[in-house]
Amino acid sequence: MSKLEDFYKGKTVLVTGHTGFKGSWLTIWLSQLGANVIGYSLEPPSSPSNFEACNLKERFESIIGDVRDQEKLREVFNKFNPDIVFHLAAQAIVRHSFNDPIDTFSVNVMGTINILEVSRLTKSVKAVISITSDKCYLNKGWEWGYRESDELGGYDPYSSSKACAELAIACYSDNRFQNAAVNPRTLHIASVRAGNVIGGGDWAVNRIIPDIVRSIVSKQDIVIRSPNATRPWQHVMEPLSGYLWLGINIFEEPEKYASAWNFGPHETEIKTVKNIVDNILNLWDPKYTKLIIDEDCSGAESKLLSLDCAKARHKLNWRATWSIDETLGPDP
Repeated sequence: MSKLEDFYKGKTVLVTGHTGFKGSWLTIWLSQLGANVIGYSLEPPSSPSNFEACNLKERFESIIGDVRDQEKLREVFNKFNPDIVFHLAAQAIVRHSFNDPIDTFSVNVMGTINILEVSRLTKSVKAVISITSDKCYLNKGWEWGYRESDELGGYDPYSSSKACAELAIACYSDNRFQNAAVNPRTLHIASVRAGNVIGGGDWAVNRIIPDIVRSIVSKQDIVIRSPNATRPWQHVMEPLSGYLWLGINIFEEPEKYASAWNFGPHETEIKTVKNIVDNILNLWDPKYTKLIIDEDCSGAESKLLSLDCAKARHKLNWRATWSIDETLGPDP
């Protein structure tokens, strides 16, 4: 039996955002490890979806609900008494945040606060791992990776909302708040900032890989913004492995691991948007699709973004294992 299975087998694990791309893969992995999985999320964000394709509704307890609904969250937590919470529910699309900033802040900030508050009031919960984003850092346009201690902030509603969520996590993690709040108790909380994920089962709109595939299948040109923008692309299973190992360590040594963590690819695997598109076009070799660069709409998002994952490497012994070619190509 692996250490992951030995730890998670029999534990009640609540995953918010389980109908989404990353959340659905996390629940699959946890189920395989023998955990008693409870999912809490809105309906799947796309059709088709990985949640539906894998028939996850039949594999574990799936509750459709909004993280902004604190009363319903209390009912779910009181009924199932989770041991550990992975909070992934979010408004996760940067472009959507410009169209509906209020919804973005509401879900990403108040949704996170609701999870932290209900977890604090549920004695069975020993740890919360709250997933924010690599975009929570105040992007200063530098070429080296951001560390967990770097300044938080954001120029767009999505990034700013994730930075706000991090501030809420810091508050709920602080012993002074935990001791002074009504019904005081110690709750161990970690935040996670992961790079852009790629993998099967992602049908979301305004995410680069699904958009490219849809263009190729429909024989349309691929239009991209900011071709030279860099992102820490990685296979979806890479950061999920980090979340799971962090869950073990925060149980065993909470004072050491209840903090912020970056999970991203090796610095040599930080690629531009154009690199990604060219790689996929070379793999698919479409006859009716070509690349179009639309510079007119390229100014809204940050251009350079990478993560320094030295902390995870040294303290968790975690590192991404697949190259970008392995991530985008056929199964190795």
